[in-house]
Amino acid sequence: MQKFCKDNHLNVFINWINNYGADKIILGADCLNRTIAINGWLSKTNFDVVDFIEFYQSKGIEYTICTDILKDGTLEGPAFDLYIDIMSKTKIKLIASGGVSDLQDLINLKDLGCEAAIIGKAIYEGKFSLKELIDFN
Repeated sequence: MQKFCKDNHLNVFINWINNYGADKIILGADCLNRTIAINGWLSKTNFDVVDFIEFYQSKGIEYTICTDILKDGTLEGPAFDLYIDIMSKTKIKLIASGGVSDLQDLINLKDLGCEAAIIGKAIYEGKFSLKELIDFN
């Protein structure tokens, strides 16, 4: 993990986990082609997203928001294959982010075992209504 973190970010984040409790922190795992991206997606690391999540899960993190950058804002469906892989290799409570285009995507994410999903453009574009989301839940 040290190869990923610069300027002592690793120790800062682990201190947050220790000081505030892992149950109070949601890990953000933004990735491009399964590799963690940082600095507003402008920089790519050499760190695999599953390894990244597993590392922080070993430090107590229970939840992660995972955004596949290639899916975000596309309305082309979530990164199901990526999420299946994450869920099969970790016990993380996964919040899917990016690509949700309709209620069927939410059904499929729920069936995969995702804890939640972040929905943005689909609501903005009127792909479904807030009432439909309430009824879905």
